[in-house]
Amino acid sequence: MKAKAFLYVAIFIIVIYSMDGLNINRIFKQGRVLQARLFYMMIALSLTYLVTNFIWDFSLASKIF
Repeated sequence: MKAKAFLYVAIFIIVIYSMDGLNINRIFKQGRVLQARLFYMMIALSLTYLVTNFIWDFSLASKIF
């Protein structure tokens, strides 16, 4: 289970780094900073969950780890 926790942290860092290139300010109204940050974190956590579980399930199915 430690390997999956490490995978979550590593993928979260990669997701945050990759989302840094997005300009989500155009989507939100002026002055809606809290909503934009919350949306950004929800998207980052969702992508982290999806990518981590995909990698984990793929590695179990192919018996890599």
